[in-house]
Amino acid sequence: MNRIFISTNGDRIARAECGANGQWSVEVLLEGAHVRCLAVDPHNPNVVYAGTQGRGLLRSEDKGKTWHPLGMDGHVIKAVAISPVESGLMVAGTRPARVFISRDGGGSWTESVSFKKTRRFFWFSPAEKPFTAYVQGVALSPTNPDVIVVGIELGSVVRSTDGGKTWQSHRSGALRDCHSITFHATNGDWVYEGGGTGAGAAFSRDAGNTWTQSRQGLDRHYGWASAADPARPEVMYVSLSPGPMKAHSADNAQAYIFRSIGGSTWEKLSGGLPQPLNYMPYALLTDSDAPGHLYAGLSNGDIWHTADYGDNWQQLSLNLGNISTSMIML
Repeated sequence: MNRIFISTNGDRIARAECGANGQWSVEVLLEGAHVRCLAVDPHNPNVVYAGTQGRGLLRSEDKGKTWHPLGMDGHVIKAVAISPVESGLMVAGTRPARVFISRDGGGSWTESVSFKKTRRFFWFSPAEKPFTAYVQGVALSPTNPDVIVVGIELGSVVRSTDGGKTWQSHRSGALRDCHSITFHATNGDWVYEGGGTGAGAAFSRDAGNTWTQSRQGLDRHYGWASAADPARPEVMYVSLSPGPMKAHSADNAQAYIFRSIGGSTWEKLSGGLPQPLNYMPYALLTDSDAPGHLYAGLSNGDIWHTADYGDNWQQLSLNLGNISTSMIML
């Protein structure tokens, strides 16, 4: 399979493609664009979006080879998501924390004014100057285009059930320091979060309305990436480190990838993975066409792969330089 990985790489992106001969080629693109997030159009895998710091949203129609502006100039776009249900529906989150919605594939954008009225007590991010909270994650339901779940770093997880017209305040049980948030690929009931508060991992079985944190089996609680198997929504994964200083260190993350089945005890995954991981797994990606497969992108640019739900792992023969905030797979 001609697999492609694209990752944020400091102020640019790295793009890796595996050719028919099995050899990987890696190129660096968008120098100086300060890309902060990436997303693939679920309706057209050739189309990829990149949210930037100041240059707005960029769009590629050739799997990330070339890019052109799509609007929202001047905004710091920290998260973008495309609806799997409604073609053309996109939601972008920014710093400071604002939400913008497009229904024509990014041709025009409207701010969700009601989002600014959500309760913002505790919204403060120590991660980036000027320490203003921002939207770190946007999750769109795979079954209902009106359901949007937004995670704030550091603040709350809020939810809309009417396409962004109104918003529910922080959802019970969710992690207030959201680092990643995603719906299951096809099941609109399941949502997953990795974050820096509480247990470090949380999940919802009612489309993001209420959340559960299970600490059983976890010996560290600073979570980042989260994912779930495409065929079995009860099979969840999260990457965890002892704390932010370790997680974001150069080579001492002391991290593990954990798996839970049905919300039961979390298990540390080994099977060939370094124990612990010196580099934080900033990305966990599943393949909708291959249940049981999981890819882990580490902060140093390495990628590991399992084909059996995390029991056994192999390192891919490529390196993306680094993976700073986001990675996607085509």
